[in-house]
Amino acid sequence: MTTKVALFEDVGEIGPTYRAVAGGNQTMGRTAGEALDALTPRLGAESSHTLIIVRNLRPDQFFTAEQQRRLEELMAKWRQARDAGVGLSPEEQAELEGLVDAELRASAERAAAISRDLVP
Repeated sequence: MTTKVALFEDVGEIGPTYRAVAGGNQTMGRTAGEALDALTPRLGAESSHTLIIVRNLRPDQFFTAEQQRRLEELMAKWRQARDAGVGLSPEEQAELEGLVDAELRASAERAAAISRDLVP
């Protein structure tokens, strides 16, 4: 069985963070290797072959530049609010959650498209 692993880079306030995802497993690391090393023990013995996908977080047909810009903006506001011990307005919180859901759906659609491209 081949396991497909996706790596995503998030350049945040403290520097890049990598997330490795395989099925229902997900790990984080300061480097791609660290994220993969943390994920490996979670993969079953049946995962004898692993495919790794590394993607730049650029806008695409699944998640646009405007969506990325707004998500970054709301995440910055959320961090400031969290640090101040308050929350976002209900409207902003709903928008943030909607964008997070949209990015998650985009990741799934992107992975499905990559998977289709791999089939000969």
